[in-house]
Amino acid sequence: MSALAEADTYPQTIEPTINYLVNDGTEVFTGTTSEGGTLDVKSGGKIDPHKVVMHNGRPHVDEFKLDVDGFRFVRHDTKMQNFLDADEIKRVYYPEVIELIKAESGAKRVVVFDHTLRTADDGLREQHKIREVVQRAHNDYTEWSGPQRVRDILPDEAEELLKRRFAIIQAWRPIRYPIENHPLAIADARTVSFDDFILSERRYPNRIGQTYAVAYNPKHKWFWFPRQARDEALVFKVYDSAKDGRARWTAHTSFDDPSAPRNARPRESIEIRTLAFF
Repeated sequence: MSALAEADTYPQTIEPTINYLVNDGTEVFTGTTSEGGTLDVKSGGKIDPHKVVMHNGRPHVDEFKLDVDGFRFVRHDTKMQNFLDADEIKRVYYPEVIELIKAESGAKRVVVFDHTLRTADDGLREQHKIREVVQRAHNDYTEWSGPQRVRDILPDEAEELLKRRFAIIQAWRPIRYPIENHPLAIADARTVSFDDFILSERRYPNRIGQTYAVAYNPKHKWFWFPRQARDEALVFKVYDSAKDGRARWTAHTSFDDPSAPRNARPRESIEIRTLAFF
């Protein structure tokens, strides 16, 4: 049974520590050894940890709206057998996510352009060249890097596509077991001011990207979905070109769950990034 049906069995709030960044004008960047980002080789910026009250989102799943809160948490079955098989991901999971994003956002066209596996298991990460979990509040794209991604992925169509609304929407889920530690926390988009964002460069060997790090603000309202299962997906926006008051960004991060069992299995997850055109 999906854990969506078991919302009352989990704590309603916890108080974990979220890693923010100090907004003191220091250059913020992360360098990686490859486009796949299997190893962070250097980074800049001063970590600013804060204990926060985090809310269990399970009792409220029917209330969250992509254009208001910035995210949705949904039941989503998959025919995937092995998420460590890149060919199967592209053949089976990409089409499933395209239909999911269309259904949740109302987009007319959805293009999957990237997927990332992450794990807290050092051995599995090294064996399969999987990225580490990110324990720092951030948003994946910026005012500049959102449109730039369209130019990177669809160069022949980009200028025409950029004349109308588009969004970058991601889907995140476990690949095997329910999440026991290092779940994904997500902030209500209405509680995060644009002034809380700090420009951060992502330096790859062949290109420069941009993300937003996040400075602490006591107004932030954080949610997590305890024991997220393989048949549950967290869908959230990291860019929206519309400037009409709808959610445009969604700060998120992994964190150490103080309610996790002592022998918690390491997190294993996949996130899919899509361009959604309206």
